[in-house]
Amino acid sequence: MANYVGTYLNDHLAGATVGRELSRRAAGSNRGTPLGDFLDKLHEEIVEDRRTLVEVMSALDVGEDRVKTLAAQVGERIGRLKPNGNLLSYSPLSRVVELEGLALGVQAKAGLWRALALLDDPRIEAFDFAALESRAKRQHKGIEGYRVEAALIAFEQSS
Repeated sequence: MANYVGTYLNDHLAGATVGRELSRRAAGSNRGTPLGDFLDKLHEEIVEDRRTLVEVMSALDVGEDRVKTLAAQVGERIGRLKPNGNLLSYSPLSRVVELEGLALGVQAKAGLWRALALLDDPRIEAFDFAALESRAKRQHKGIEGYRVEAALIAFEQSS
């Protein structure tokens, strides 16, 4: 019998791993700005949320698929090689693409917490999935504000 919950959780763990690396890199690239401050806080929360996911997996006796997690880390690093309009430096388009990636990740995370709230399993009843989903929605709202601003700046500079 397939372990769909285990597969689902490991898929999200891989995504959370990408989010952790992406948020760290984006925060560093924007250090000393209001966006950088926001991304520092977001990175801390993504790390906490990933840790919570690992705790949920442990409570459900789901082991980490290390191959999937490693593939996610490698994929995130390869994604850094994407052309961004500047040959060797960070560009305004880099910022837009990073924020879009983070927005997609936290939106998926909100879905994860919502799905886990539906799982009728006493081993995870101590987790406050509603609060975790609410936090992901707040994170998405914050990212979206910066993403729209970053897109306007990038597109104005390219015209």
